[in-house]
Amino acid sequence: MTTPDGPAQPARPQKIVVRDRELQFFLRGALQSLEIAIDYVPELPLIDELFRRFEEVRSNAPEDLSPAYDHLLRQGADELWQAAPWQAIADRDIIAIALDRWGIETVYACVMGMLGREYGAIFYRSLESLKQFRAAVLSEDRERGLEQAFLSQDCWFVNYEPDRDNLLPDERGLVESLDIDVPVRPLFGSIHPYEGMRSLRDEDEAKVIYVALQALVKFYQIYERQLAQEFPEVLKKRFRIAVAPEGAESEIVAVEVTTMPQLTQELLAMGEEEDDEDDLPIREDLVPENAILSLGMLPWKIVQQLHGQAGTYIGLAPASQTWGRNEGDGLPIVLIQTTRPKAKTLIQRLQTEGGVQIICFNLGEDPMSNATYDLGLLQTGAGEIYLFGEFVSDSPAHLKARQRWDERCQQTNGLCGLAIAMGATGASSGNPKQKDMLALFEAKAVAAEALGLGPLQLSYVEFLEPD
Repeated sequence: MTTPDGPAQPARPQKIVVRDRELQFFLRGALQSLEIAIDYVPELPLIDELFRRFEEVRSNAPEDLSPAYDHLLRQGADELWQAAPWQAIADRDIIAIALDRWGIETVYACVMGMLGREYGAIFYRSLESLKQFRAAVLSEDRERGLEQAFLSQDCWFVNYEPDRDNLLPDERGLVESLDIDVPVRPLFGSIHPYEGMRSLRDEDEAKVIYVALQALVKFYQIYERQLAQEFPEVLKKRFRIAVAPEGAESEIVAVEVTTMPQLTQELLAMGEEEDDEDDLPIREDLVPENAILSLGMLPWKIVQQLHGQAGTYIGLAPASQTWGRNEGDGLPIVLIQTTRPKAKTLIQRLQTEGGVQIICFNLGEDPMSNATYDLGLLQTGAGEIYLFGEFVSDSPAHLKARQRWDERCQQTNGLCGLAIAMGATGASSGNPKQKDMLALFEAKAVAAEALGLGPLQLSYVEFLEPD
């Protein structure tokens, strides 16, 4: 805060993000008078380790490739960046690219970027390496064994970083992510169990990566709509790709690109097993950071239109909960508006957990400030309880919104919904249009007692001075 890196001036932060819930609760009380928001995020060791390792390659990578093949790779990376497949493809949606050239039969592409942190693609040389790494990341000994697991991978990668050489001097210290529109440059490398991490060394490697990039981009451009629907079926396409580096003989490579939905389900199941180990009764990692949250109502006419709108997922309530349909003015909803990639990840997570079953509000108390909160909770079909909103109980705006929510839920006999929309950073920010609606999960509004939680209190960890 007092001596920040780069050209930034000393300043008080608007937000502090921590990865420990007890520390979050302590800082909320300790920094309350400073008006600094304290947010919690779950552990993301895979992303952190990838970022650190990519930085090492960027700092130490020699220029081994000839200019002709370097140009070829940058061309392929530029086309991947322009296509932006991470808008529809999550990192667990693996795509097989069979080429049978240069000693490689098949590479397995993993696209990074849907979470908005690190953009690029990883091309695994073997399926076993991919599975072993995912299992190691989710293991109990993740901290001690993560570096070994990372270096045991067998893959090539391409990722992107801000091109600081093309930024203005006063912009260079402000770029923290690629979510904003900044110049980027690609970074290539290889990871091998016996070689560790290194830069690319030979032309055959460059050819494999270029063909894989071209195949991935072409496949995404053809099947973008289907890929956005979470791989409803096996998709397969063949291409003939010309490899024509400057000053070298051109080659034509036949490739076959295939989705692997069964593997996606297997990787999802691995993540669910890890989630089951979390013994906290209420989780706070559902709503994306910087999402816009509100209570409202969808007229029944709009609800009906959403049922037939292409690209909008509808999660219907069980038949026993639908007796209030078309009653009152419309369907009472909790609306979460975020960016499209984060909305797709949220929808996929709720689909995996069996949709939304219950929505309720529970009393929350802060014993240090004596403040009370109206905590918005939802329960999924898998039994997980998530905090989606924390509202000051005596806020006039929330009191009015909550009163309207209760009235509408009474009219619909408890039928309500969770709507997820994109456009949080666009022109429709805070007021999404019908075309921005990506999902509507129907649920049952219940009293807080139904979950048996009782009043929830913030707890603080005690920090003692050393003797």
